[in-house]
Amino acid sequence: MMLPANDVRVYLALGATDMRKAIDGLSILVSQQLTLDPFAGHLFGFCNRSRTIVKLLYWDRNGFCLWQKRLERHVFRWPTHEAEVLSIDSRQLAWLLDGLDPLAVKGHSRLEYSTLF
Repeated sequence: MMLPANDVRVYLALGATDMRKAIDGLSILVSQQLTLDPFAGHLFGFCNRSRTIVKLLYWDRNGFCLWQKRLERHVFRWPTHEAEVLSIDSRQLAWLLDGLDPLAVKGHSRLEYSTLF
């Protein structure tokens, strides 16, 4: 998968989602249950009960895109949290899709350079 730009927000719908839902059902879930705008250009992630399927929904200029990944032997380390939705960054999404716990992994901090001119 081509990962989103660093400034794109990623929202995970925590808990289990019915994976029979397609674009229309997931976009309704984003707007009504998560109270977020599905047309904002953010990525919205959903996982099934057995943690073997992840779907990502996003609006791309003129239409919705739906991306799915299914694991054959392992499970995703989908975060558990008290809230209904969890916001992560694109780096944490890559960790999640690679099988890591996005909340437990600590990556290198970003180094900001300032110009001396």
